[in-house]
Amino acid sequence: MAEVQYNVWLDRGRFEDAERTYQEHLAKLRCGGSESTSTGASLGNTSATTSDATLLARIDTLEKENRNFRKITQDLQELVSKLSSRVTSLEKGTPVAAAKVVPAAKPVEKEDDDAEEDDFELFGEDEDEEKEQERIKAERVAAYEKRKANKPVLIAKSNIILDVKPWDDETDMAKLEECVRSVQMDGLLWGNSKLVPLAYGIKKLQISCVVEDDKVSTEDMEEQICAFEDYIQSVDIAAFNKI
Repeated sequence: MAEVQYNVWLDRGRFEDAERTYQEHLAKLRCGGSESTSTGASLGNTSATTSDATLLARIDTLEKENRNFRKITQDLQELVSKLSSRVTSLEKGTPVAAAKVVPAAKPVEKEDDDAEEDDFELFGEDEDEEKEQERIKAERVAAYEKRKANKPVLIAKSNIILDVKPWDDETDMAKLEECVRSVQMDGLLWGNSKLVPLAYGIKKLQISCVVEDDKVSTEDMEEQICAFEDYIQSVDIAAFNKI
């Protein structure tokens, strides 16, 4: 409302100027003023009337809004008052509610006794269920062990190719191969062989074998082959593949 009164005060000077201009034109009209002067006075009077009507409309709108704000404020005050009264009544009623809980102690103990009896019965049922589950588990373990025993054991094997080199070109390669094949070990099986040229007429024996990984050590096998020093200079593993 303070802002509206401020605007009305500023516009008042304009209204007074318009009124003074209008009176001057009326005076000139009475004295035989020109038609153009009379027309200007009419326009000034119309402008002043329009501004006055606009200002009154704004004042009326602001008064309506003010009345609505007052109503809303009153409603909020009533709501806050009701809530405060309700909270106060609830706070006063708290000790009474606590006092009513005390006499209910005896029935609660009876319910606890019934609950203990139910728990005891359920405990017996749980024991039976546990025994049944243990029996089923034991049967499944036995069946698994039986299937495992009947399942063939997978033996890890490797395919090895050895390069056996002689001392010179005069070495008897047939006798050299015979010495190599004479090495026998549990899990060792000799395969094909061939002579591969090296240099200056010297050939090496390339021989394959299959070994069981858990039974045969390649180091032991090489040592036994190299024990034939009259024919064998060295033994190298040319290829080693898992089967």
